[in-house]
Amino acid sequence: MKESKRLKFPNKSLLLAAFATCIGGTFQCGYNISVINAPTMHVQAFINRTWSDRYQANISENALTLLWSTIVSIFTLGGLLGVTIGGTLSVKLGRKGTLLSNNLFSLTAALLMGLSSSVGLFEFLIIGRFLIGINAGIGLCVEPMFLGEISPTAFRGALGSGTSIFLTVGILSGQVMGLNEVLGEEQFWPYLLSTTCIPAILQLLILPWFPESPRYLLIDKGDEEGCKNETLCVSINNVSTKKPWELFADRSLRWQLLTIIVINMAQQLNGVNAMYFYADYVFLQSGIPLDKTPYATVGTGACECFTALTCGLLIECLGRKVLITGGYILMSICCIFFTLTLAFQNVSPVFPYLSVACVFAFVLSFGLGPGGVTNILNNELFTQTARPAAFMIAGTVNWLSFFLVGLLFPFIVIGLQHYCFLVFFVVCSSVAIYILLVVPETKNKTFVEIQNEFKSSEKASTSEGSGTTLLSTCL
Repeated sequence: MKESKRLKFPNKSLLLAAFATCIGGTFQCGYNISVINAPTMHVQAFINRTWSDRYQANISENALTLLWSTIVSIFTLGGLLGVTIGGTLSVKLGRKGTLLSNNLFSLTAALLMGLSSSVGLFEFLIIGRFLIGINAGIGLCVEPMFLGEISPTAFRGALGSGTSIFLTVGILSGQVMGLNEVLGEEQFWPYLLSTTCIPAILQLLILPWFPESPRYLLIDKGDEEGCKNETLCVSINNVSTKKPWELFADRSLRWQLLTIIVINMAQQLNGVNAMYFYADYVFLQSGIPLDKTPYATVGTGACECFTALTCGLLIECLGRKVLITGGYILMSICCIFFTLTLAFQNVSPVFPYLSVACVFAFVLSFGLGPGGVTNILNNELFTQTARPAAFMIAGTVNWLSFFLVGLLFPFIVIGLQHYCFLVFFVVCSSVAIYILLVVPETKNKTFVEIQNEFKSSEKASTSEGSGTTLLSTCL
């Protein structure tokens, strides 16, 4: 009886290991997504001055826009490169080793961006944003993998939700740091961009004290003694880590592979980025002054952070399938209502306030479902040998979708205006139906049990022959 009570919550060491993992992982990604927004005008003024000093002529508006867009969007290209090498590095260096080595990108980026103003080189901003993008891509690929492999089955969902919690905390922190009362003034923008070194330093100070993933030690390194020292027992025969192209050729993994492609595309294409884009317009329409809209935007970030934390508390109770499906259903409903309230903005003074309510409801639904569960499913739908390749594929799809949204979204808004949310309604409702029909519940199941459930659902319960790998975990 006492033992069962002791197992209700992860021990302090496990929680501290999760904190150290996330602070230098998805926190960095979220922080660097949002922190670049606040100094937009200041950085553009710096580029203009630098160009004028260098070429004795003012930069054209088109060239300025191109340079600023490059500084912002090259982060996604760095992220794409990061996920393509993250899976390979996680096998070569280990999960913990990769996360620790990844901080080199963050520290170098912080140095370059912090020095850019004093040395008069806006090129340092481009290089720095690219490097911090690589850092974010590797973190998003390896962090959920590491958390899933060091967590007992009963806590895998709760600790796995740390990925989304720290992502949203990072976004919120970037928004807060960009306020004028903190580091939002013009003279502080180099310091603001260089603060990305702080999470890296914290991870370098804390994470080395914790052990490597036991599954990695045994399966990828063949270190049975090291694995036993980590209290993980695994029975294994003829195991080798799969490559991404081998996953596409493996018919037994087709539904898992299709699922992570669908949910990772949907995480970027579900309209949450569009909702943030419309937030300022909606806040202005509801009477919030222009100089106060950044605080309202921080409010939306706080809402997403709150729901990510709520998701972490509920996920072991309600399960993954209920939360992610319910989130997409609620987002679908919000898309309809938001489209209607925007269409009737000038009919009654009530509609702008209803639009504000829709913004918060949409963000809350995203944080509670897709934002909190997607990375957990990426980890749980695959066994050890396929997991690194699966994260490479999932991350590539996610970052490519992120890049395409940033590239095409302005044209979608110009063409459809607020009716663009009808497109997002189709995306959200379609994904909800797909998850209901295809994806099994993964709560309190081992990775092998989840894989077998996919096989039984497609009636493919044939024998796998003598080369079959049996993984039985006990913690």
